[in-house]
Amino acid sequence: MGKRDLEKISNGKGNSRLSIQLGAAFLMATSAIGPGFLTQTAVFTEQLLASFSFVIIMSIILDIGAQLNIWRIMTVANKKGQEIANLVLPGLGFLLSFAVALGGLAFNIGNIGGAGLGFNVLFGLDARIGAVITALIAIFVFLSKEAGMAMDKITRYLGALMILLMLYVAVVSKPPVGEAVVHAFAPETIDMFAIITLVGGTVGGYITFAGGHRLLDAGIYGKENLSYVTKSSLYGIGVASLMRILLFLAVLGVVSTGFQLDPANPPASVFQQAAGTFGYKIFGIVLWSAALTSVIGAAYTSVTFLQTISPKINQNRKKVVIGFIIVSTLIFALIGKPVKLLILAGAFNGLILPLALGTILIAAYKKSIVGTYKHPIWLTIFGALVCVATAYLGFKTLVDQLPKLFS
Repeated sequence: MGKRDLEKISNGKGNSRLSIQLGAAFLMATSAIGPGFLTQTAVFTEQLLASFSFVIIMSIILDIGAQLNIWRIMTVANKKGQEIANLVLPGLGFLLSFAVALGGLAFNIGNIGGAGLGFNVLFGLDARIGAVITALIAIFVFLSKEAGMAMDKITRYLGALMILLMLYVAVVSKPPVGEAVVHAFAPETIDMFAIITLVGGTVGGYITFAGGHRLLDAGIYGKENLSYVTKSSLYGIGVASLMRILLFLAVLGVVSTGFQLDPANPPASVFQQAAGTFGYKIFGIVLWSAALTSVIGAAYTSVTFLQTISPKINQNRKKVVIGFIIVSTLIFALIGKPVKLLILAGAFNGLILPLALGTILIAAYKKSIVGTYKHPIWLTIFGALVCVATAYLGFKTLVDQLPKLFS
């Protein structure tokens, strides 16, 4: 979006401004709500039962600390994450770009696979055929003349659809809501691993930057837009958190009856147990929607990092995004989900957030980057806590998993 578009937004085109704000929020949220998000929530709920509500609350607080810091500083500086990193330490931005792109590609293979499984649930098609169809839909979004607007709309509409379907399943599963509320403040078990895992799944890797980069591409920057940016980031966290809460309640309603989830596909068994065959089809819709929006978010955000590596990538960004989707799909269609790559990428992804957030916090106190802007001390403290926690998890994951990868 160029200067003319920015002038239209600044001159009071309320609908356009709101559309961009919600588009950035839903891009961030739906990037987080992928196949892994569904499985992760189901598994932890079965393990912790009502006490998982405490984990959700703590993860939301940490999510806010990460997102607000990153979105605000990028907006004030009018620079994307990797550009700020290069200003803090020359070359650091290129390292961050490589890490985000690698993690984005690996997880996009899983997203494509999830989309294929969604098609399989809905229509009985081979998962690879469903994956190819989904990839073509995602490519069509980026081929449209108004790709940004198309991306905003599809993430908003599918995000809203997922929330409505999850609300239905949460209601029919009849969860013990009162017990969940009580344990949100007085948990029987406090699982730090679950808290940090949720934080990584909601704001880890490329997800942290998805909405902020979208706002910058739309021409939203400067101290005068901080209120607007803050609301957008909170909307994004709110959407992802609402989906997490509804899924948690649905799973809690099922497992509180003594039902054991299918370890091969935990979230599918929740939907089927709660609402029978109809619920299973709902799961197919939710899984496919979650996967498609995550494919779009991963491809878009990963390429916004790569564009600073070479002017040619920036000049042909749409083609590179499409190529990113095609490569992800080919890898899944030809060799399936590369488990070892996903594990290794997951470990690296756990290190991306503290690296990126730590760099952003340093930049917040450099006048050469943010000018006269004064960053709130409470946000700095929040960000520092998230850095320490996610760095610990990332290194722990590497230590635990690397021997297994080469055994």
